[in-house]
Amino acid sequence: MVCANAVAEHGFAIIPNVFADEEVKNLIENLNRLNLVRTRAGLRHGLKHPEIAALAQDPRLLHVASKLLNDRALPFRATVFDKSPTANWLVVWHQDTALPLRKRRNVPGWGPWSVKEGVVYAHAPACALSKIVALRVHLDDSTPHNGPLRVLPGTHMLGVLSDDEIHNLANCIAPFDCVVRRGGILAMRPLIVHSSSKSRVDAARRVLHLEYTASEFLAEGLELAIA
Repeated sequence: MVCANAVAEHGFAIIPNVFADEEVKNLIENLNRLNLVRTRAGLRHGLKHPEIAALAQDPRLLHVASKLLNDRALPFRATVFDKSPTANWLVVWHQDTALPLRKRRNVPGWGPWSVKEGVVYAHAPACALSKIVALRVHLDDSTPHNGPLRVLPGTHMLGVLSDDEIHNLANCIAPFDCVVRRGGILAMRPLIVHSSSKSRVDAARRVLHLEYTASEFLAEGLELAIA
């Protein structure tokens, strides 16, 4: 089930059929009942909702995350992406480098800083980001036509890149479309260069993006916030 070697080499892996269709239906119903306040792309800081926090603790997800981290797995952030005909967007090639933190402290290699919905964020160095893995639970089929995540395999090993470096890589590495069926998950490292296009079909593409770490303490004096 766990493709640790693929994630280590390529920066991502697709794991199908983790959740049964009935489980996905129940999860969607629970999310709909929450009447969540969303941004244009979806919902930030999902772990404050008990239903999402409970899913992040699902033994199947913890098993995958712990194998990839080679340690225990602690969920610290959840984001719901809801791409649909009424909320359709394009994401350019980038890396996920901003982390939620309990307090701001001047630590070399961290920053710039920002605040999102009351949570302090800082862009982190590669040594911290290498200790994190994301699991994307697909609530709908992700297809070549509805704006799937695209990745540049192997780029997670190149450290934190500049915009120009990312642009050059996108011109010389063949992208891979992460097509994942409903109930499957995509495991990925935050430093893999990724993007997504706008959906070209009249169908939803909902994804619950969960992030895990082995320790809340990634640097001296800096502790991850639960978001």
